[in-house]
Amino acid sequence: MKSPYVSEIEPGKQFVTLFLVQSKEIRQKKTGEPYLSLVLCDRTGDVECKMWDNAAEVMDTFDRDDFVRVKAEAQIYQNRLQLTVHKLMRVLDGEIDIEDFLPSSRRNRDEMYSELRALVAGLGNPHLRSLLEAIFADPEIAEAFKRAPAAKGIHHAWLGGLLEHVLSLATLARLTAPHYPNVDLDLLMAGVLLHDLGKIHELSYSRTFQYSSEGQLLGHIAIGVRIVGDKLAGLPGFPPKLRSLVEHMILSHHGHLEYGSPKLPLFPEALLLHHLDNLDSKMEAMRALIAKERTTDSEWTAYSAALERSALDKELYLTGRPEQPANVAPTTNSGVSKPQASVAVAATQPAGSAAASQASKQATLFGQALNAALKEQA
Repeated sequence: MKSPYVSEIEPGKQFVTLFLVQSKEIRQKKTGEPYLSLVLCDRTGDVECKMWDNAAEVMDTFDRDDFVRVKAEAQIYQNRLQLTVHKLMRVLDGEIDIEDFLPSSRRNRDEMYSELRALVAGLGNPHLRSLLEAIFADPEIAEAFKRAPAAKGIHHAWLGGLLEHVLSLATLARLTAPHYPNVDLDLLMAGVLLHDLGKIHELSYSRTFQYSSEGQLLGHIAIGVRIVGDKLAGLPGFPPKLRSLVEHMILSHHGHLEYGSPKLPLFPEALLLHHLDNLDSKMEAMRALIAKERTTDSEWTAYSAALERSALDKELYLTGRPEQPANVAPTTNSGVSKPQASVAVAATQPAGSAAASQASKQATLFGQALNAALKEQA
C-alpha cells in the first residue's frame, strides 16, 4: 500500500510516494528553461505540483495517465496545498495497485446495486418495472453501473459514485413526492434511476476519469435515451405516451437549455427530478470542496467554478477545529467496505415492511425531521 496518500500529506515535510499523473504541462521560466506543472492524484484526492529544477531530464519520460514515484516537499501556496517535486521517475503498471489511485465508494458496490434492484422490484407500475428490470438485469449495464462515477470531477467523482448519487436521489424522491399529491412516485423513481444512465458510456474510468470518445460526441443524455430505446424494442406492449414521459425526463433533467438540457422540464415529475438532481449534486460538490481544503487553516475554500462561490468551513469558523467525518468506513484495497446505515436503505423496502421500519430508525436526522413534517401534513 502506498504512503502517504494525498489526504495524509503535511505541509513543510518531504516525502517519497507514488502518484497517477492527472495532467502534465511543460512551461517556461523567465530564463527560457522548462519546468513542469503537474496535477498528481491518488484515491484520496489530487494536488498541484511544480518541478522547477531538472525538468528537462524527465519531461519526455512520462505522460498523463502514467504512474510516477516522486520525491517532493509540501507547502501552502495561495491557501492551497502544493508540492515542489525534486525527483520524478515513471513506474510500470505491474508495480502498482490500481485501487490505490482511483477514488472508490466507501460502500460495497454489489450491495448498493442490490438496493437499486429492490427499488425496481418495488415499483407498482408494471410497464415501468418491466423496462427497468430489462435495463438493470443486463450484465453489461450492471457491471458498468457499479463502477461508473457520477461525474468527471464535480460531484460523486469516484468508482461507484453514480450508484451512490442515484440511491441518494431515490431517498429524496421517497421523502418529497408524498408532499405533492400530483406527483406519481413510480414515474419519478423511473426518472431517478434512468436520468444518468448514459454516464456508463460517457465517461472513461479505467485510470483517471475522462470523457470517452462516445461521451465527447454524444453526451450522457443522448446515450441514455438510446439505451432506453434499445430496451423498449423488446417491450412491444409499452405504452407510447408513457415512453415519451420517460424519455422527456432524461432529456430535461439538467433543467435549463444553457446547461445542456435539450428540453425544459414540462410536467411535475420532470421538474422535481431536476431540482432533486441539482440539490444532491450541489450538496456533494460543497462537501467535497470543504473536505479537500482542510489541509489549510483558512475558514474559506478557494473559489469553485462549479458552485460559483467559495464555501465556508462552518466547523472551523465556529470552533477553530475542522469537522471530523462521522460514520465513515475506511476504504479497503478492493475499494469497498461494509456500508454504514443510510436513508437509501429505507427506499429499497416496501412501505410498512419490518426492514423499512428498521431502516427508518437508522435514517439521518434530516430524514427523520422531513418524515415527521410529511406525516404532519398528511
